[in-house]
Amino acid sequence: MRRDAQRLQDILDAISAIERYASLGKQAFDEQELIQVWVIHHLQIIGEAASSLSGDLMSRYSEVPWAQIVAFRNVVVHEYFRVSLNLVWAIVQNNLPPLKVAVERILQELGEA
Repeated sequence: MRRDAQRLQDILDAISAIERYASLGKQAFDEQELIQVWVIHHLQIIGEAASSLSGDLMSRYSEVPWAQIVAFRNVVVHEYFRVSLNLVWAIVQNNLPPLKVAVERILQELGEA
């Protein structure tokens, strides 16, 4: 079984993967299906990793919207027809940067950075 620190590192790795292509901008995201799929896939990884974190860690760091992260993963996987590319881009721009900072801080506090 993977530890919380490993799951948190999975989240950071997925954010880094998204950042590589998000840096090309919204126009590239809007025009290139492969970038869209890449980003959505890595958002799924983030949600899956978050869903596997211990309840203790999620409670300890309740300022992170773990439930929303997991809920978005469930929508992407099970109700993919409801996924708005504008929402995906908004998540990348507005939600991933603070998530990255939070996860880096959590790993540092756990002594795993």
